[in-house]
Amino acid sequence: MAETPPATPLVIAPNLKRRLSGVTATVVRLIPVQARMIAIRATGPGLPPELPHIPLIRAILMPRDRWRVWHARRNTEMALGLILRRLLRRRYRLLFTSAAQRHHTGFTRWLIRQQDALVATSDKAASYLERPATVVMHGVDTQVFHPAADRAALRRQLGLDPDAVLIGCFGRVRAQKGVDLLVRAGLRLLPDRPRAQIVFTGRITPDNRAFTEELQAEIRAAGLQDRIRFLGELPWDQVVRHYQALDLFAAPARWEGFGLTPLEAMACGVPTVAARVGAYETLIRDGETGSLVPADDLDALTGALRNWLDDDAARQAAGRAARAHVETRHAIEGEAAALVAIYRDLLARP
Repeated sequence: MAETPPATPLVIAPNLKRRLSGVTATVVRLIPVQARMIAIRATGPGLPPELPHIPLIRAILMPRDRWRVWHARRNTEMALGLILRRLLRRRYRLLFTSAAQRHHTGFTRWLIRQQDALVATSDKAASYLERPATVVMHGVDTQVFHPAADRAALRRQLGLDPDAVLIGCFGRVRAQKGVDLLVRAGLRLLPDRPRAQIVFTGRITPDNRAFTEELQAEIRAAGLQDRIRFLGELPWDQVVRHYQALDLFAAPARWEGFGLTPLEAMACGVPTVAARVGAYETLIRDGETGSLVPADDLDALTGALRNWLDDDAARQAAGRAARAHVETRHAIEGEAAALVAIYRDLLARP
């Protein structure tokens, strides 16, 4: 139920990283939905001007008239919440969301023990916490991520081949994301499939420049530089449009915390081939909305991509099933409502 926002917010969602990341994307997409349910504001650098947010100094100097929730998603944000409550005596209930599927460092475990409540984005992430956590899986905004009305026209606008069978892989370009696996699967598959193409979007950091250049050299040696392309880091609205332009999405990561890109692709009616890492096994219905393959397995990845590339009817049916699956199970409103219920519980504590 929506409520009239009070003069000051009840929940602060800090975002202490300027560059776009998965955590930042979570804050940006969730806050507008949650703001319809409770008085919540983001705070931190580099946030979009249209996002409900307040300056960090205001969050630091929030009045002590009542308890509020400080919802952290990074170690730095947990640490700042502790400083605000213990040193500056601000009345914050501390909440932390963990997506990590690995053992935490000693400092992180200590920070986690100081929190009033914990959220994990998957059962596996919860298993690495030393305390009980509420599992709240990520969702996507199905009003933003939806199939294109005219995919061919959209591709022309984006400078993409309207007749291609287009595979996409979005996110930072690095080995952890399995970019090299997809390139090498493409080198095997594309010579015999003249319609097939692959596009990568995402930032290439200086430490991954040599990694990317080596892959581009392999692509050029195979004469496929016009069909396997790195588009670089795109504005967010352009990323959404590129999802809508795809026929097939690939997420061959070697490891992942949660991994939202398959949901975003599926919401756009695009089936996904993904490794069995992160939350992918929970998100993807193997054979129905895409395929799951073992991590770091080039042969399995190549085989799954081959099956979808070679069966247009099955691929299109899987795209329709993927959209329906996200609408039913992973709409962002469910994630927002589950988190707001936790906020209300924290605010109601004596």
